This record gives sequence, C-alpha cells and structure tokens, in this order.
Amino acid sequence: MNTDEHGLKSGSITETVIGCAMEVLNTLGHGLLERPYENALVVELQYRNTPCLQQPRFNVTYKGVTVGEYVPDLIVKGEVLVDTKVIDRITDHELGQMLNYLKVTGLHVGLILNFKRSKLEWKRVSL
Repeated sequence: MNTDEHGLKSGSITETVIGCAMEVLNTLGHGLLERPYENALVVELQYRNTPCLQQPRFNVTYKGVTVGEYVPDLIVKGEVLVDTKVIDRITDHELGQMLNYLKVTGLHVGLILNFKRSKLEWKRVSL
C-alpha cells in the first residue's frame, strides 16, 4: 500500500508536509483541536513556498448520481491529500477512510497526520 510508484513519485512532497507538520506540532504543542493544526500547516507550507488548497470540495457519486460531498483538509501541490487528526492513534479505520478519500478525489497519495501527542504520528497511504 505504501510502496507503489505514486508513493515514491510524491515522496518529496510528503517529506515536506511531514516536516511542516513536525514544525507545527513543535511550535503549537499537542492537545488542541484539529482546525488550528490544519490552519498552521497551511501557514507553514506557505512559508516553504509549497502550494496547497484548503478544504476544496469534491462530489461523491453513486452510479452517476451525486449523493454527497467530500471536503478534504488539504491537497498539497495537486498531488497529496492531507488529513489532520487529533485521535488516540491511527488505525485501519483511518487508513480505510483515506483510501476512499483518494478514490473520490482521483489522487494517488495521502497522508494522515495525528497531532494528539508530543511526537507526530503519520501514515502515508497510496493507491
């Protein structure tokens, strides 16, 4: 799941995002809600001249009919979907969600970033 060509191709982007997330966590500390981390991550990415879209909207379709909407936290450089979390730990549930998010957006690489503890937990997921 993490070693296909898309994961390797977007490796420098994911490394940049993880570095930014570590800086955010080191600066803000742990224990906040998700939104401040997401917003601070956007700021840090901008400081590093890394373009991102915050909360773009995607239609969810079923048999050609729009049945809902998915709003990811961030899409970095048009390639990597980023989902910020403040949870006990990243589980198979979050990994499964990310796979669905990648399908909805048409992207191939996602990062789950967990800001719950003093050390950043992250998982890279690819289709």
